[in-house]
Amino acid sequence: MKKLTLLIVFAYTNTFFTSCAQKRTDYDKNNSTLSLTTLNSNSTMDTATFGAGCFWCVEAQFQLLTGVVSVTSGFSGGTVKNPAYKEVCMGTTGHAEVCQIVFDTSKISYEELLAAFWQTHDPTQLNRQGNDEGTQYRSVIFYHSETQRNLAEKYKKELNASGAWDKPVVTEISPAGAFYKAEDYHQNYFNGNGEQSYCQYVIQPKVEKFKKVFKDKLKH
Repeated sequence: MKKLTLLIVFAYTNTFFTSCAQKRTDYDKNNSTLSLTTLNSNSTMDTATFGAGCFWCVEAQFQLLTGVVSVTSGFSGGTVKNPAYKEVCMGTTGHAEVCQIVFDTSKISYEELLAAFWQTHDPTQLNRQGNDEGTQYRSVIFYHSETQRNLAEKYKKELNASGAWDKPVVTEISPAGAFYKAEDYHQNYFNGNGEQSYCQYVIQPKVEKFKKVFKDKLKH
């Protein structure tokens, strides 16, 4: 994992000055998102959708980054409309737990978010993260544009070629479809439930590690 961290830091620092003003030009207006369908082409706001295991963990980490405007926990990639959390947990709806991230491209780039995504979890684990097992916990990038797709595929290929992990990256890269916001009690979960054992023993260590890697991009 030390080698992986070094690779991610390298990618992160090399994308910051070259692409943090990336503009959205090819957003799929038919996609069901919460925030971007009404934005004009001159807006600096964009959306990223990532699944990396439990969305509580993903949310807590991405909330820390400068330029991230909002992080919403929810479900995507399934076949059932308006699924409830209990349904998704059964693994029968096809959905993944994801976070939909609205970000300001004048402050943070999609490449930087990808670097953060690779750092948040082990993308070589198929349909699981740690003790959380099932297709709902799969590693997945739901892209909102061809630009996002190309970047995700590029960095996945480069990570596999680098040997950052002993096993191949199995992250799914798929077009963004309907996104369903999870129940209210899932939102801002770590910040509101930090005393719970899962937060202390699972989420907190990930957050502390994340802070060290991305210390120059944290909100103050």
